[in-house]
Amino acid sequence: MPSSMMYYEDTYVVLPPDMQERFVTQPELEQLLHDLLVDIQDSLPHDLQNLTTIPEQVQRLIKTACDLDCGDRGIWQWYVVRLDK
Repeated sequence: MPSSMMYYEDTYVVLPPDMQERFVTQPELEQLLHDLLVDIQDSLPHDLQNLTTIPEQVQRLIKTACDLDCGDRGIWQWYVVRLDK
């Protein structure tokens, strides 16, 4: 039986378009995605267009995606990482 620790998501690695990875907490990732989504509300990915608020869009991205195409700002990627065994 897998340990519940395997499903604990609290740290992410973010790869911005310049590929300088950085480790962030979930609240930091949420803020980063929020800031990106504010700028692209006119060109949202199809699966986010039916969500009316940016916090809903952020949560959908965290739960179902690992990248976001921000047009001129490039493609941002994020992955959950486990720092402890």
